[in-house]
Amino acid sequence: MRVLYSFPNKIGAARICSIAWQQVRGLAEAGAEVIVYPGFVSRKLPATVTVQATLGVWKFRLPYRLLGRMGAARLHDRIVARRLEELVGSVDLVHCWPLGSLQTLETADRLRIPTLLERPNAHTRFCYEVVAEECRRIGVTSRHYDYVPDRKVLEREEAEFDRASRLLCPSEFTAQSFIDRGFPIEKLVRHAYGFDEAVFYPLPQRRRGRFTALFVGVDAVRKGLHLALEAWLASPASLDGAFLVAGEVGTEFKKRFAKEISNSSVSLLGHRNDVPELMRNADVLLMPSIEEGFGLVCVEAIGSGCVPLVSRACTDLCQHGHNSMVHEVRDVRTLQEQITMLYEDPALLDRLNKTCVAERLEYTWKNAGKKLLAAYESALSPSTVLSGQSDM
Repeated sequence: MRVLYSFPNKIGAARICSIAWQQVRGLAEAGAEVIVYPGFVSRKLPATVTVQATLGVWKFRLPYRLLGRMGAARLHDRIVARRLEELVGSVDLVHCWPLGSLQTLETADRLRIPTLLERPNAHTRFCYEVVAEECRRIGVTSRHYDYVPDRKVLEREEAEFDRASRLLCPSEFTAQSFIDRGFPIEKLVRHAYGFDEAVFYPLPQRRRGRFTALFVGVDAVRKGLHLALEAWLASPASLDGAFLVAGEVGTEFKKRFAKEISNSSVSLLGHRNDVPELMRNADVLLMPSIEEGFGLVCVEAIGSGCVPLVSRACTDLCQHGHNSMVHEVRDVRTLQEQITMLYEDPALLDRLNKTCVAERLEYTWKNAGKKLLAAYESALSPSTVLSGQSDM
């Protein structure tokens, strides 16, 4: 399998940039021949991968701030599209990321090269709507890392959705958000993300002591920190347990939820670089998101032996009563009951913890690379139509 992997950002940096890096490494380990066109490289890729940065080489790079988010993405897209013209017959498919792919997708369609567009989150229009609705409900505004509606971004991403041969969806929640918008099921290809088992691993023996819940992430409305606080404080676990919040919490959130975060059981830790250690020493992860593309911290928690208590918006690798507890989106009462259940029933908590530890290696980035390669092969099946706009 010969893959052109186009990523308009800093591959190997944080968040989605780390996901892209892990995908490329996983593909290479699975046996794919990968040519990567990133904006530039923040972390060295395997020697078997061909890397050609579009916006910078080593320490020399075009300033993203000067170009702007959209400007950098468009320039990257233009460069990759031009280089794709020279690779006809040398690649089997093109794997693209949002905002920096429209011209590449159009060129590939003209050259009859199949394309797959990564969807690290649900449909953008859905994300805008659900976050705006929740902001109105709780009386806060959306912050820069949440979904602030942007017409230009939406128009470009929707054009990319239409032009791509297939959309790569890492969860059923993501796939369903496109089905609800009228996309045919056959245009959607499932895969998954993973975790680094060398970084996220459990303690040799589970810690005993004060019941500890952990939230990892910023106070973005879509992550549901406000819901986690409500459920935690309604549970008797808050009387002698601890709820740790690892991530940035803004001034508006602190003011709106001042009473909740002032509770003696709640600790705001701010940005942390020791999240794996925090997970190893916590009993449960609270992640009541109202929107997720996958819920990466959930598999990282599983890998660390920390039992996830998650909404259905999070990864479908969380199986209720098996390795996690799952509740419906915004169902604070059920989340509170689940916290209480695990607080009062150490045997149940032990069983879920042991399942996480026993099955953790099923969810690594190495296995995710194999799943992604299988997704490519599924998309290239002779029985599958792969021209861009003809799918819609």
